[in-house]
Amino acid sequence: MKHWIEAARVRTLPLSVSGIILGCFYAMSQARPNWKIFTFAITTTLLLQILSNFANDYGDGVKGTDNADRVGPKRAIQSGAISPAAMKRAMIFTSVLTMLSAITLIYFAFKDTNLVFSLFFLTLGALAVASAIRYTVGNTAYGYRGYGDVFVFVFFGWVSTLGVSFMYLKEIDPFLILPAAAIGLLSVGVLNLNNMRDEESDKKVGKNTIVVKIGGAKAKKYHYFLIVSAMILMLVFAFLFDWYKDGDPGHINFDMYLFVIAYIPLIKHLKTVYNNQEPCLLDPELKKLAISTFLISLILSLSLIYFFTDIIVQIVNATINHFS
Repeated sequence: MKHWIEAARVRTLPLSVSGIILGCFYAMSQARPNWKIFTFAITTTLLLQILSNFANDYGDGVKGTDNADRVGPKRAIQSGAISPAAMKRAMIFTSVLTMLSAITLIYFAFKDTNLVFSLFFLTLGALAVASAIRYTVGNTAYGYRGYGDVFVFVFFGWVSTLGVSFMYLKEIDPFLILPAAAIGLLSVGVLNLNNMRDEESDKKVGKNTIVVKIGGAKAKKYHYFLIVSAMILMLVFAFLFDWYKDGDPGHINFDMYLFVIAYIPLIKHLKTVYNNQEPCLLDPELKKLAISTFLISLILSLSLIYFFTDIIVQIVNATINHFS
């Protein structure tokens, strides 16, 4: 059990649900709560991330990418703790669980009233499962051709955040595109950090990640772009959302900006990456960046709930005062 928990890479799980939490709370802040959607959206995403981690362990393990030259912690197949056959069975089992969870999620979101939406999200779920596996598995694994960044941005940014919000609202809210993109960029940042750490070993085995293609120096600049762009997008969203909902450009709701607290570890992280000369020292930064992303999502989500609750209270009080 210990080895399976390690293979699931628990430290990656908070990052994977960041977009889901933000999308759900954004939708529920508009008085459309549905905790069944929230529960199965979280479950589906966690299973998808675990599947991705199992597939990554399997793909890199059987190809010899995870070897003695690798800087990060030893993987399950690499260390011999789990056999390739057992990992393959785990991937199949997790794929089935993921699709069952996704089907349940789709049912609670649309039931029998929106067949087109149901079929669309069912297709999207199947595509997500296939993409999670094909990242490192097979001769045409896209992670070995530098397309992993695109997958992470799309699925853990826009698809998770906008997708789950659509399940509540039955429409795409333009405001949510900005924080969804920010979560996607931060998630890509974690992948890029991982690839920066493994640059030399990946280069030797022909795993052509973005970092291998552009080199370590440019990868650092790419990393700054990802993180700083995400920070700016979050601030722009908070400003526009606050201005639009409040209707008073001169009034600032400071609770909407509480998420900037999580910018402190992000700034420290950027400084660490800038000064880094040893790839192995980047490994602890993976957890820091993942947790920072989760905190930004959680704090902003709670702020949205508080923001709308405060507005509702004001409306109720104004109504009572009017009739009294």
